[in-house]
Amino acid sequence: MLSKKMEDALNEQINAEFYSAYLYVSMGAYFRSIRLNGFAVWMETQSKEEEEHAKKIYDYVNKRNSRVMLKLIKEPPIEWKSPLDVFEATYVHEQEVTKSIERLINLSEREKDYAAASFLQWFIDEQVEEEYSVLQILERLRMVKDSNQGLLMLDAELGKRGKD
Repeated sequence: MLSKKMEDALNEQINAEFYSAYLYVSMGAYFRSIRLNGFAVWMETQSKEEEEHAKKIYDYVNKRNSRVMLKLIKEPPIEWKSPLDVFEATYVHEQEVTKSIERLINLSEREKDYAAASFLQWFIDEQVEEEYSVLQILERLRMVKDSNQGLLMLDAELGKRGKD
């Protein structure tokens, strides 16, 4: 069984992962509204991954004979200035998620919950990939600047996500 502190912290992380999913759906809706459907596909796929992360923690809490307690998910933003603005926000968000997972690992060590520390290592590895993936897109958006042609090429490429 998890300690109360660990249970509470994992429940907070479930909420954070569902918020991430909600945020990426909102970003996808923004991209659909400006007809960048490839960007939307990328965000919608990202949203599904975040839901899977939340469910993975949900299952873990249950396996540890502890209680999942879902909380209200805050409302995400719905407007951005540009695709670049969206990916700058995404990169900052992913860095915040990484810090949150790191706090969980620190707590698991303080609580001497080695099973939780082991479980959470997958999330740290995943966050390295998440940040890298977002940074690659962000850097490319910075390169294309105001080039509609560059933006459309990137849109086409991002639309292939999940089809490989």
